[in-house]
Amino acid sequence: MSRQIMLIPAAGVGQRFGAGRPKQYVDLAGRTMLEQTVNRLSQIDGIDLIVIVVSVDDGYIDEVISAANWSAHVHILRCGGASRAETVKNGLYTARTLFGLQPEDWILVHDAARCCVRTDSVLRLIQAVHSDAAGGLLAVPVSDTLKLADETGHVCRTIDRTAMWQAQTPQMFRLGILIQALDNADLSTVTDEASAVEALGFQPLLVMGDVANLKITTMQDLALARFFLQQETT
Repeated sequence: MSRQIMLIPAAGVGQRFGAGRPKQYVDLAGRTMLEQTVNRLSQIDGIDLIVIVVSVDDGYIDEVISAANWSAHVHILRCGGASRAETVKNGLYTARTLFGLQPEDWILVHDAARCCVRTDSVLRLIQAVHSDAAGGLLAVPVSDTLKLADETGHVCRTIDRTAMWQAQTPQMFRLGILIQALDNADLSTVTDEASAVEALGFQPLLVMGDVANLKITTMQDLALARFFLQQETT
């Protein structure tokens, strides 16, 4: 029987965020962003392992581990790479060796900076993708008007948004397919797992996500995430 493994790449340094530390270790409502994310994912039934992939020289994770009191199915792998895609690839290879993962096992890759993901969205993804040969991802239809800009910042044209979706995470694929996709890809250009799988000729399934599942990239995003978390507790 195939297993379901949640892999969280958390080796980024957060240069764009400007907090003086990697953004996954920034405080958000009394816990680090990484803790908020892992605590939420730990509530999902059917996830056999949660694997957090950090950089080799991560100076924050030990403090988080001691404070978080995570369950035994949460594991830290210190094998992160120079890019998100390299971190995912390294994590997959290491997890395959340590935990005996098989090609048919499902890997759900989720951004550490998406700490407001709803558990019902993840369950909806799992249910929908289990019967799909390609795998799939959470996403939401684009609602804003899209403009294509030139190099000077002027509008070239308006893009039809009818079939446009904004990708989120988790993104869920069989281990064998995902490793093959990342092995064949130029990791410096891969921004998400779905694009690497698409390059193999697959068409991943789009599963409706939620606008609350934002990726925290700026301080404004942090404030919005704090609002979403507060709404859940009131």
